Amino acid sequence: MRKIVVVGMLIGLLAAPTLLWGQTERKVTKLSESVYEIQHAQGGGGNTTVIIGDRQVFVVDTCFLPSAAREDIAQIRQWTDKPVSFVLNTHFHNDHNFGNRIYMDAFPAVTIIAEVETKKDMDRFGPGSLMREEKDSYGIQKILQKMLETGKAQDGSVLSEDDKKEVREMLVRRPAVIEELRKVKFQSATLTFDHDFSIDIGNREVQVKFLGRGNTSGDAVVYLPKEKIVVAGDLVAHPLPNVLDGYPSEWSQTLQRLAQLDADTIVPGHGPILHDKTYIYLLRDLMQSAVEQMNEKLRQTAPAMFQTIDDVKGSVDLSAFRERFAGNDKDLGAAFDEVAARLVKLVFDEARLR
Repeated sequence: MRKIVVVGMLIGLLAAPTLLWGQTERKVTKLSESVYEIQHAQGGGGNTTVIIGDRQVFVVDTCFLPSAAREDIAQIRQWTDKPVSFVLNTHFHNDHNFGNRIYMDAFPAVTIIAEVETKKDMDRFGPGSLMREEKDSYGIQKILQKMLETGKAQDGSVLSEDDKKEVREMLVRRPAVIEELRKVKFQSATLTFDHDFSIDIGNREVQVKFLGRGNTSGDAVVYLPKEKIVVAGDLVAHPLPNVLDGYPSEWSQTLQRLAQLDADTIVPGHGPILHDKTYIYLLRDLMQSAVEQMNEKLRQTAPAMFQTIDDVKGSVDLSAFRERFAGNDKDLGAAFDEVAARLVKLVFDEARLR
């Protein structure tokens, strides 16, 4: 199944972020007393963090599938009878916020929080989520069907029988996903912020921070200083970064600020919990290297506006990072190559806007 997990990541990178980044089953982890993290099963969406205070509950990211959000709410009600009073959406990608409506239906007084720019992007893209899925705008169904027809993954490697079975199951699930989305109206944020602030939910301080642009223009993080926990959203995704879009030159600086927080537990937007900052520094170095190499190439030739990506992409070499991200894992290495190519294009696109 390893190949299909990586294929799912690639589809997420190259198309929609609604497929899973490596998690095949729902997993709940207790991070601290009354603080939990939920990794959703395939297609459910990004990680959700639940913070329970003496008076209220604070939830970070509401995942994608309504059914997954309902399962999370049922889980929360097993943990506590206190209401979910606050939801924070870390960024606008709908695999982190499409469950908002489910939370509002369950807790009508809930306040849904997002950074100012995130709210703008949510309002722009959120209402069209169903339409994009129905039209297969990201080409997910076409990619999966081609894999079955050819018996090969996108990198040309041969699919095993287990791989083919997983692809068929992905295809079967897609109509069910669309049917779920038809029944839910998109719910945007109800409160925005542009500076750091704190909320006391009852003997527990929750700090909400904007450390700078990175994966999106409005990435927010949640920091629990007493517990030394930071919830990073898609500023950090494991085992590979989410480079669907973003601001690489600023992203590296934002990651540096993130690393300066006194935390020994990091909850990424996708993937397993991290227990030190090694991976954050690796992401920072990857972004910084790509930007520095691109800048040097443009300095020697001409500004990006006078060139194309084909003119410059061969001058940015990120192969030194391949083993650091993928080790000896062939499938993950192939996924890294796709990520690296997309990052180079993202850096070039950013340079053209200067």
